Amino acid sequence: MQSTDFNNSNIQNLELLARQVVEGFITGMHKSPFHGFSVEFAEHRLYNKGESTRHIDWKLFAKTEKLFVKRYEEETNLRCHIILDNSASMHYPELEKISSKNISKIGFSVIATAALLEILKRQRDAFGLSIYTNKNEYFAPAKGNEKHRRMLLHELDSILIQKSKKSTNTYKVLHEIAEKIHRRSLIFLFTDMLQADKKEEELFAALRHLKYNKHEVVLFHTYDGKHELNFDFDNTPKKFVDVETGVQINLFASNIKENYQIRVKKYFKDLKLKCMQYKIDYVPVDISKGYEQILMTYLISRNNFL
Repeated sequence: MQSTDFNNSNIQNLELLARQVVEGFITGMHKSPFHGFSVEFAEHRLYNKGESTRHIDWKLFAKTEKLFVKRYEEETNLRCHIILDNSASMHYPELEKISSKNISKIGFSVIATAALLEILKRQRDAFGLSIYTNKNEYFAPAKGNEKHRRMLLHELDSILIQKSKKSTNTYKVLHEIAEKIHRRSLIFLFTDMLQADKKEEELFAALRHLKYNKHEVVLFHTYDGKHELNFDFDNTPKKFVDVETGVQINLFASNIKENYQIRVKKYFKDLKLKCMQYKIDYVPVDISKGYEQILMTYLISRNNFL
């Protein structure tokens, strides 16, 4: 994939990169055991063991050696709502230029969201968007037309231009968003799960609120694997600054690296277990690993949702 520069970002660049991501993903599926599914997934769903074989597409089975059921018009559409955490911590690492190969957490989330909008459009699904920091800054209900998609791309593009310096208040905002999503939807939440106010129970109460009205919730836990998980810094004295609280500390990274990794990995494990407890799909997303996991999660979630 070519590297697209978002320093002077515009909608055309974002749309182009989203299309490249989706096309690359579909090409990859052609080369995978899912060959054929990527071409015709809008009109089919995976066969569920035990259901009637009446509507199995045997021609597609001959091509893919997998069982797919023909989907009727009333089955083909879903409503998807994407929620983006746009707080200061999501803009780590701070970069002069954001490209497909040099990216921050928010840059990754914006491009992933644009790619989801592209594939949702191809699937004839409806899509909505929320953007929040310490308050709900933007909300658009789910619609399926091209004018709506381009309006959402404009909002995504503005995130990359105007870097947020605001703190996070995830649990409060999620309650507000949940009140606005009335029809059953597949909800994707992009957040790094970092906020100064550690109120875990309130956060998961808000996530459970999102599941109200039979919504399905997928938490994309977005992080920089090199620095935030592995604490991979050179062994020189550094000043570490909490971008949301301003708290600073000077240290050698090697002095705390081992203990840091133990605590962070435990935090990730606890998040996963908590999400399992509340039947929330937990997907850890390292921003250096590409977008395939995001799009595959959408396809699997869509199949289970409909």
